[in-house]
Amino acid sequence: MTLTQLKYAITVASSDSMNEAARVLFISQPSLSAAMKDLEEETGVQLFRRTNRGVQVTPEGEEFIGYARQVVEQYQLIESKYIQKEKIKKKFSVSMQHYTFAVNAFVEMVKQFGMDEYEFAIHETKTYEVIEDVKNFRSEIGILYINDFNQKILTKLFTEFNLEFHEILKCHIYVYMWKGHPLSDQEEVTLEELAEYPCLAFEQGENNSFYFAEEVLSTYEYKRLIKADDRATLLNLMVGLNGYTLCSGIMCEELNGTDYCAVRLHSDEIMTIGYLKRKGTALSELGKKYLEEISKYKDRALG
Repeated sequence: MTLTQLKYAITVASSDSMNEAARVLFISQPSLSAAMKDLEEETGVQLFRRTNRGVQVTPEGEEFIGYARQVVEQYQLIESKYIQKEKIKKKFSVSMQHYTFAVNAFVEMVKQFGMDEYEFAIHETKTYEVIEDVKNFRSEIGILYINDFNQKILTKLFTEFNLEFHEILKCHIYVYMWKGHPLSDQEEVTLEELAEYPCLAFEQGENNSFYFAEEVLSTYEYKRLIKADDRATLLNLMVGLNGYTLCSGIMCEELNGTDYCAVRLHSDEIMTIGYLKRKGTALSELGKKYLEEISKYKDRALG
Protein backbone atom coordinates (compact mmCIF):
# COMPACT_ATOMS: atom_id res chain seq x y z
CA MET A 1 0.00 0.00 0.00
CA THR A 2 1.43 3.36 -1.01
CA LEU A 3 0.57 6.98 -0.34
CA THR A 4 -0.11 7.41 -4.05
CA GLN A 5 -2.70 4.63 -3.95
CA LEU A 6 -4.41 6.30 -1.00
CA LYS A 7 -4.53 9.61 -2.89
CA TYR A 8 -5.96 7.82 -5.91
CA ALA A 9 -8.64 6.12 -3.79
CA ILE A 10 -9.70 9.43 -2.22
CA THR A 11 -10.03 11.02 -5.67
CA VAL A 12 -12.05 8.10 -7.03
CA ALA A 13 -14.38 8.30 -4.01
CA SER A 14 -15.01 11.96 -4.81
CA SER A 15 -15.69 11.31 -8.52
CA ASP A 16 -18.56 9.84 -10.48
CA SER A 17 -16.40 7.56 -12.60
CA MET A 18 -12.90 6.19 -13.08
CA ASN A 19 -12.56 8.31 -16.22
CA GLU A 20 -13.34 11.49 -14.32
CA ALA A 21 -10.91 10.58 -11.51
CA ALA A 22 -8.20 9.72 -14.06
CA ARG A 23 -8.58 13.14 -15.68
CA VAL A 24 -8.25 14.87 -12.31
CA LEU A 25 -5.14 12.80 -11.49
CA PHE A 26 -3.62 13.21 -14.99
CA ILE A 27 -3.15 9.47 -15.47
CA SER A 28 -4.74 6.96 -17.81
CA GLN A 29 -7.96 5.24 -16.82
CA PRO A 30 -6.46 1.71 -17.17
CA SER A 31 -3.55 2.70 -14.88
CA LEU A 32 -5.95 4.05 -12.25
CA SER A 33 -8.18 0.96 -12.42
CA ALA A 34 -5.14 -1.29 -12.06
CA ALA A 35 -3.90 0.69 -9.04
CA MET A 36 -7.31 0.41 -7.33
CA LYS A 37 -7.51 -3.31 -8.11
CA ASP A 38 -4.07 -3.84 -6.57
CA LEU A 39 -5.10 -1.87 -3.48
CA GLU A 40 -8.28 -3.92 -3.06
CA GLU A 41 -6.39 -7.17 -3.45
CA GLU A 42 -3.74 -6.11 -0.92
CA THR A 43 -6.26 -4.96 1.70
CA GLY A 44 -8.81 -7.67 1.00
CA VAL A 45 -11.52 -5.01 0.91
CA GLN A 46 -13.78 -4.11 -2.01
CA LEU A 47 -13.53 -0.33 -1.94
CA PHE A 48 -15.66 0.45 -4.98
CA ARG A 49 -18.61 -1.11 -6.74
CA ARG A 50 -18.37 -0.77 -10.52
CA THR A 51 -21.67 -0.18 -12.34
CA ASN A 52 -22.79 1.00 -15.76
CA ARG A 53 -23.33 4.41 -14.18
CA GLY A 54 -19.82 4.68 -12.77
CA VAL A 55 -18.32 3.78 -9.39
CA GLN A 56 -19.85 3.77 -5.93
CA VAL A 57 -18.01 3.55 -2.62
CA THR A 58 -18.94 0.45 -0.62
CA PRO A 59 -19.70 0.71 3.12
CA GLU A 60 -16.31 -0.91 3.84
CA GLY A 61 -14.74 1.50 1.37
CA GLU A 62 -16.19 4.51 3.20
CA GLU A 63 -14.40 3.47 6.38
CA PHE A 64 -11.15 2.85 4.50
CA ILE A 65 -11.40 6.25 2.74
CA GLY A 66 -11.88 7.91 6.14
CA TYR A 67 -8.60 6.43 7.37
CA ALA A 68 -6.91 7.24 4.05
CA ARG A 69 -7.89 10.91 4.31
CA GLN A 70 -6.44 11.06 7.81
CA VAL A 71 -3.13 9.54 6.64
CA VAL A 72 -2.87 11.82 3.59
CA GLU A 73 -3.73 14.95 5.60
CA GLN A 74 -1.09 14.10 8.21
CA TYR A 75 1.48 13.53 5.47
CA GLN A 76 0.61 16.87 3.89
CA LEU A 77 1.09 18.59 7.23
CA ILE A 78 4.55 17.01 7.65
CA GLU A 79 5.49 17.81 4.05
CA SER A 80 4.34 21.42 4.31
CA LYS A 81 6.09 22.05 7.61
CA TYR A 82 9.39 20.25 7.07
CA ILE A 83 9.84 20.10 3.29
CA GLN A 84 8.04 23.12 1.89
CA LYS A 85 8.51 25.10 5.12
CA GLU A 86 4.94 26.33 5.02
CA LYS A 87 2.79 27.14 8.02
CA ILE A 88 -0.38 25.02 7.77
CA LYS A 89 -3.38 25.58 10.00
CA LYS A 90 -4.38 22.74 12.30
CA LYS A 91 -7.98 21.59 11.88
CA PHE A 92 -10.68 20.82 14.40
CA SER A 93 -14.28 19.82 13.68
CA VAL A 94 -17.16 18.83 15.94
CA SER A 95 -20.65 17.52 15.10
CA MET A 96 -23.58 17.76 17.49
CA GLN A 97 -27.27 17.56 18.08
CA HIS A 98 -28.90 20.95 18.57
CA TYR A 99 -27.42 21.99 21.93
CA THR A 100 -26.81 25.71 22.40
CA PHE A 101 -24.40 25.09 25.28
CA ALA A 102 -22.31 22.83 23.01
CA VAL A 103 -22.14 25.66 20.47
CA ASN A 104 -21.18 28.12 23.20
CA ALA A 105 -18.38 25.80 24.38
CA PHE A 106 -17.13 25.81 20.78
CA VAL A 107 -17.22 29.62 20.76
CA GLU A 108 -15.20 29.81 23.97
CA MET A 109 -12.61 27.36 22.63
CA VAL A 110 -12.20 29.34 19.40
CA LYS A 111 -11.75 32.56 21.38
CA GLN A 112 -8.94 30.99 23.40
CA PHE A 113 -7.05 29.46 20.47
CA GLY A 114 -7.79 32.11 17.87
CA MET A 115 -8.13 31.53 14.13
CA ASP A 116 -4.67 32.53 12.94
CA GLU A 117 -3.20 29.05 13.37
CA TYR A 118 -6.36 26.93 13.41
CA GLU A 119 -9.21 26.08 11.05
CA PHE A 120 -12.49 25.24 12.78
CA ALA A 121 -15.73 23.58 11.68
CA ILE A 122 -18.96 22.92 13.55
CA HIS A 123 -21.85 20.79 12.29
CA GLU A 124 -25.19 21.09 14.11
CA THR A 125 -27.03 18.23 12.46
CA LYS A 126 -29.17 15.09 12.65
CA THR A 127 -28.39 12.31 15.13
CA TYR A 128 -27.29 9.68 12.61
CA GLU A 129 -25.12 12.25 10.80
CA VAL A 130 -23.37 13.10 14.07
CA ILE A 131 -22.43 9.43 14.36
CA GLU A 132 -21.39 9.13 10.72
CA ASP A 133 -19.30 12.32 10.86
CA VAL A 134 -17.16 10.85 13.64
CA LYS A 135 -17.02 7.46 11.96
CA ASN A 136 -15.85 8.99 8.67
CA PHE A 137 -13.36 11.43 10.27
CA ARG A 138 -15.38 14.48 9.25
CA SER A 139 -15.42 15.43 12.93
CA GLU A 140 -13.08 14.52 15.77
CA ILE A 141 -15.90 14.66 18.34
CA GLY A 142 -19.66 14.14 18.25
CA ILE A 143 -22.07 15.42 20.92
CA LEU A 144 -25.36 13.58 21.54
CA TYR A 145 -27.45 11.98 24.27
CA ILE A 146 -28.47 8.47 25.29
CA ASN A 147 -31.15 7.30 27.70
CA ASP A 148 -32.79 4.04 28.73
CA PHE A 149 -34.88 3.98 25.56
CA ASN A 150 -32.22 4.45 22.87
CA GLN A 151 -29.11 3.20 24.69
CA LYS A 152 -29.19 -0.39 23.42
CA ILE A 153 -29.65 0.58 19.76
CA LEU A 154 -27.15 3.43 19.75
CA THR A 155 -24.52 1.52 21.72
CA LYS A 156 -24.74 -1.30 19.19
CA LEU A 157 -24.21 1.23 16.40
CA PHE A 158 -21.25 2.80 18.21
CA THR A 159 -19.62 -0.62 18.52
CA GLU A 160 -20.29 -1.43 14.86
CA PHE A 161 -18.68 1.86 13.78
CA ASN A 162 -15.70 1.45 16.15
CA LEU A 163 -16.70 4.45 18.27
CA GLU A 164 -16.58 5.20 21.99
CA PHE A 165 -19.22 7.11 23.98
CA HIS A 166 -18.06 9.03 27.06
CA GLU A 167 -20.44 10.69 29.51
CA ILE A 168 -20.21 14.46 30.01
CA LEU A 169 -23.26 15.14 32.17
CA LYS A 170 -26.67 13.83 33.22
CA CYS A 171 -29.79 15.95 33.30
CA HIS A 172 -33.54 15.90 33.93
CA ILE A 173 -36.00 16.73 31.17
CA TYR A 174 -37.13 20.31 30.73
CA VAL A 175 -39.67 22.05 28.52
CA TYR A 176 -38.09 24.82 26.49
CA MET A 177 -40.50 27.63 25.55
CA TRP A 178 -40.64 31.38 25.13
CA LYS A 179 -41.36 33.49 28.19
CA GLY A 180 -44.73 34.58 26.81
CA HIS A 181 -46.04 31.00 26.86
CA PRO A 182 -49.09 30.55 29.17
CA LEU A 183 -47.20 27.85 31.16
CA SER A 184 -43.85 29.61 31.43
CA ASP A 185 -44.40 30.80 35.02
CA GLN A 186 -44.93 27.31 36.44
CA GLU A 187 -42.20 25.51 38.35
CA GLU A 188 -43.16 22.20 36.74
CA VAL A 189 -45.46 21.11 33.93
CA THR A 190 -46.97 17.80 32.80
CA LEU A 191 -47.41 16.40 29.31
CA GLU A 192 -51.16 16.61 29.88
CA GLU A 193 -50.90 20.37 30.46
CA LEU A 194 -48.86 20.70 27.27
CA ALA A 195 -51.33 18.70 25.15
CA GLU A 196 -53.00 21.74 23.55
CA TYR A 197 -49.68 23.26 22.47
CA PRO A 198 -47.57 22.02 19.54
CA CYS A 199 -44.53 19.92 20.41
CA LEU A 200 -41.58 20.91 18.23
CA ALA A 201 -39.04 18.31 17.13
CA PHE A 202 -36.02 18.21 14.87
CA GLU A 203 -36.51 16.38 11.57
CA GLN A 204 -34.23 13.33 11.26
CA GLY A 205 -34.56 12.75 7.51
CA GLU A 206 -34.11 9.20 6.22
CA ASN A 207 -33.13 7.93 9.68
CA ASN A 208 -36.40 9.00 11.27
CA SER A 209 -36.52 6.19 13.84
CA PHE A 210 -37.72 6.90 17.38
CA TYR A 211 -34.25 5.85 18.53
CA PHE A 212 -32.60 8.73 16.63
CA ALA A 213 -34.96 11.44 17.88
CA GLU A 214 -33.19 14.35 19.55
CA GLU A 215 -36.05 14.76 21.97
CA VAL A 216 -36.69 12.24 24.73
CA LEU A 217 -40.13 10.62 25.08
CA SER A 218 -40.18 10.27 21.29
CA THR A 219 -42.78 7.47 21.39
CA TYR A 220 -45.33 9.59 23.28
CA GLU A 221 -48.50 10.23 21.26
CA TYR A 222 -48.40 14.01 20.99
CA LYS A 223 -51.70 15.58 20.04
CA ARG A 224 -49.91 18.26 18.03
CA LEU A 225 -46.45 17.81 16.57
CA ILE A 226 -44.38 19.96 14.21
CA LYS A 227 -40.98 18.95 12.83
CA ALA A 228 -38.39 21.43 11.62
CA ASP A 229 -34.80 21.32 10.35
CA ASP A 230 -33.07 24.05 12.34
CA ARG A 231 -33.03 25.74 15.73
CA ALA A 232 -33.92 29.21 14.42
CA THR A 233 -37.18 27.88 12.97
CA LEU A 234 -38.04 26.14 16.24
CA LEU A 235 -37.51 29.36 18.16
CA ASN A 236 -39.81 31.23 15.77
CA LEU A 237 -42.49 28.56 16.17
CA MET A 238 -42.23 28.84 19.94
CA VAL A 239 -43.16 32.50 19.72
CA GLY A 240 -45.65 32.29 16.86
CA LEU A 241 -47.55 29.17 17.96
CA ASN A 242 -46.72 28.83 21.67
CA GLY A 243 -44.78 25.73 20.74
CA TYR A 244 -42.34 23.92 22.98
CA THR A 245 -39.58 21.33 22.79
CA LEU A 246 -38.01 18.98 25.31
CA CYS A 247 -34.43 19.67 26.28
CA SER A 248 -31.68 19.36 28.90
CA GLY A 249 -32.66 22.53 30.69
CA ILE A 250 -29.18 24.01 30.33
CA MET A 251 -29.82 27.60 29.36
CA CYS A 252 -27.43 29.59 27.20
CA GLU A 253 -28.66 33.15 27.06
CA GLU A 254 -25.36 34.27 25.54
CA LEU A 255 -26.53 32.86 22.19
CA ASN A 256 -30.32 32.42 22.35
CA GLY A 257 -31.07 35.60 24.26
CA THR A 258 -33.31 36.14 27.27
CA ASP A 259 -36.71 35.61 25.65
CA TYR A 260 -36.82 31.87 26.41
CA CYS A 261 -37.00 29.71 29.53
CA ALA A 262 -36.83 26.08 30.63
CA VAL A 263 -39.51 24.60 32.91
CA ARG A 264 -39.01 21.22 34.58
CA LEU A 265 -41.13 18.44 33.09
CA HIS A 266 -42.92 16.16 35.55
CA SER A 267 -40.96 13.01 34.69
CA ASP A 268 -38.35 10.73 36.22
CA GLU A 269 -36.60 10.42 32.85
CA ILE A 270 -32.85 11.11 32.82
CA MET A 271 -30.76 11.81 29.75
CA THR A 272 -26.99 11.38 29.53
CA ILE A 273 -25.20 13.79 27.21
CA GLY A 274 -21.75 12.68 26.12
CA TYR A 275 -19.21 12.72 23.35
CA LEU A 276 -18.28 10.24 20.64
CA LYS A 277 -14.75 9.64 19.41
CA ARG A 278 -12.99 7.08 17.27
CA LYS A 279 -11.89 4.09 19.35
CA GLY A 280 -8.13 3.94 19.81
CA THR A 281 -7.46 7.51 18.67
CA ALA A 282 -6.10 10.18 21.00
CA LEU A 283 -7.88 13.50 21.29
CA SER A 284 -6.11 16.54 19.88
CA GLU A 285 -5.21 19.56 22.00
CA LEU A 286 -8.23 21.33 20.54
CA GLY A 287 -10.49 18.36 21.27
CA LYS A 288 -9.39 18.25 24.90
CA LYS A 289 -9.96 21.98 25.28
CA TYR A 290 -13.42 21.75 23.75
CA LEU A 291 -14.43 19.00 26.18
CA GLU A 292 -13.01 21.04 29.04
CA GLU A 293 -15.27 23.94 28.02
CA ILE A 294 -18.38 21.81 27.60
CA SER A 295 -17.78 20.09 30.96
CA LYS A 296 -18.23 23.46 32.67
CA TYR A 297 -21.97 23.03 32.12
CA LYS A 298 -22.13 20.09 34.55
CA ASP A 299 -23.07 22.45 37.37
CA ARG A 300 -26.14 23.57 35.42
CA ALA A 301 -27.42 20.02 34.91
CA LEU A 302 -29.74 18.06 37.24
CA GLY A 303 -30.83 21.29 38.80
